[in-house]
Formats: sequence, structure tokens, C-alpha cells
Amino acid sequence: MTATSSGSSGSSKSAGSSGSWWASGAAERAGEPGQRAWALMQRFVESHGRRGELAEALGFRLGGGRGKILLQLRDGPVTLSQLAAANGLDAPYTTLIVDKLEAHDLVERRPHPDDRRRKLVTLTAAGHRAIETIETILLRPPPAVGVLSDDELDQLVRIFTRLLDADG
Repeated sequence: MTATSSGSSGSSKSAGSSGSWWASGAAERAGEPGQRAWALMQRFVESHGRRGELAEALGFRLGGGRGKILLQLRDGPVTLSQLAAANGLDAPYTTLIVDKLEAHDLVERRPHPDDRRRKLVTLTAAGHRAIETIETILLRPPPAVGVLSDDELDQLVRIFTRLLDADG
């Protein structure tokens, strides 16, 4: 399967903007509590998007799977076929993503120590720095999170952990 670009502009929105074009007012129109919660979560997250800030800090956009694959290399080198399988992508598209990361000097291909026909994809020093930048930007909570008490934040963490666990 080949991935395709979503075509989003990647522009960041201010904290007061409505988020996605459909989420604005969706919570009010939703009939079920689950729909309302989902619409509000999406609206909040999308209104604090960081794609533009990331692109400015890195000098390029992380779309097309590049960011996901870059972050997967944090734990060490992996083969192209492992990257493809982990992301549900075909080998040619995975190669294209790695080519783009390599063009930005974030990764390099090295021969596999046990099988020279295979290549390991590994982070460069610039790739490690890019990950530090990405994590600094993405882990910085928006100011609105500051209105929640520590107890409310703990409750939010428990809720999201439960949701993620339910997803498998």
C-alpha cells in the first residue's frame, strides 16, 4: 500500500481559532457524549497545531510520513523493510521517505552487519538534533493547559491512558 499526502496546509492556528473546518460547532451539533468529547478533543488539538512551527524550526515540513519514521529511529537503526512493515507502507514508498530524510542529512544508510544486501537506516547527528527540536516543540503544552489543576491533569492522563490502552 502506498501512502498519499493529506494535502493539509500545515499552518498553525492561534489558540483562539476554531480548529478544523468541521470541528467548529461540531460538539454543539453532536448528539452523543462520545461525539461531543471527540469533537472537542479534535478542536483543541488542531487549534494548537505545531506543523508550521516545526517546519520553521527544522527548515522543512515533516509530512508524508517523514516525521513518524524519523521518530521511530530514536531507538536505533532499523532496516527499510522493518520501517515499511511498522508503518504499513510498501518498500518503494518507504525508500522515498528515507531518501527525503537523507537529503536533509537526518539519516544515513549503512550496510547491515549480518547481511550486506540489506541496509540499516540510522540517525545522523543532525537527525538526533532534529528529534530534540521536535520533542521540545511537541511536548510543550499550550497555555490553556495551565488552567487545569494537578488533579485535573492527573485525571486527564488517566483518561487518555485508558483510551490508548483500549485501542490496543
